[in-house]
Amino acid sequence: MPELRLLPLPGSGPEDVVVGADGRVLTGVADGSILAVDPKDGAVEQIAQTGGRPLGLHAEPDGSLLICDSERGLLRLDKPHGTPEVLVAEVDGQRLTFASNVVADSDGTIYFSASTRRYSLDNYMGDFFEHSGTGRLLRRNPDGQVETLLDGLQFANGVVLAPDRSCVLVAETAAYRVARYRLTGPQAGTSDYLVENLPGFPDNMGLGSDGLAWVTLVTPRNPLLDRLLPMPGILRRMVWAIPPALQPKPARSAWVQAFDFTGALVHDLQREGGDYALVTGVAERDGTLYLGSLVESALAITEVPSRAGD
Repeated sequence: MPELRLLPLPGSGPEDVVVGADGRVLTGVADGSILAVDPKDGAVEQIAQTGGRPLGLHAEPDGSLLICDSERGLLRLDKPHGTPEVLVAEVDGQRLTFASNVVADSDGTIYFSASTRRYSLDNYMGDFFEHSGTGRLLRRNPDGQVETLLDGLQFANGVVLAPDRSCVLVAETAAYRVARYRLTGPQAGTSDYLVENLPGFPDNMGLGSDGLAWVTLVTPRNPLLDRLLPMPGILRRMVWAIPPALQPKPARSAWVQAFDFTGALVHDLQREGGDYALVTGVAERDGTLYLGSLVESALAITEVPSRAGD
């Protein structure tokens, strides 16, 4: 990965990044603020406050913004400095927990993920240790009805809609793979995997202007977790019960990959995480990559190199 240029923020944890209609980079931070950042000079404007913890975002051409808030559900911000509207707070009569990432089609259909039914963002590693498989891929239709497309996902995360609307992708962070739900054709309504056995934990994803699915790998695979996954649940829960200081920690790296919709790897960009690490958000626009992180207090910008030398 080429050198990074950092844009400092007045807040920590810009978990996802998207490019807004006005060219500014949008992100949500830990105190609930939605920020718009000018990538040219780094100027930052707070454009909203969700009152919770914003995670995944989707910017609409009309300037509105869809927000997955892990505490409040799926929200919509119609315009900067407005009040976010709650679109989905419950699914099937139960409170929506851990809304994670979101995309929308031009007809108003919204696809979004919910990572887990069991844990909050502060305790998300518990879902990894228990491997509970309670994540979902959901669809909100234009009439407001919500349906579950995929259930039993291993920590559902990033969501991408194919440019031809033939499928929607969802990252399964705790299973090292990207699932594909087919929307059209003879296999409509079925699912398979775009890519499996990833070398790290996939987090948020974004559809680039290059037509590729960009995937963040927040950290390389952990040997202890790899050994734990086949074990009985009680043993995995014992690891979760040990003091946090003794639990496995994510390795610091900055890592993103890009795939075409056949599952072929097109870009593999990585660097040591000395200056920026635990990348959880990526947006590609005209050869520029914008990165977010669950732990940093800045956005990062770099360029997409030619494939040779990735």
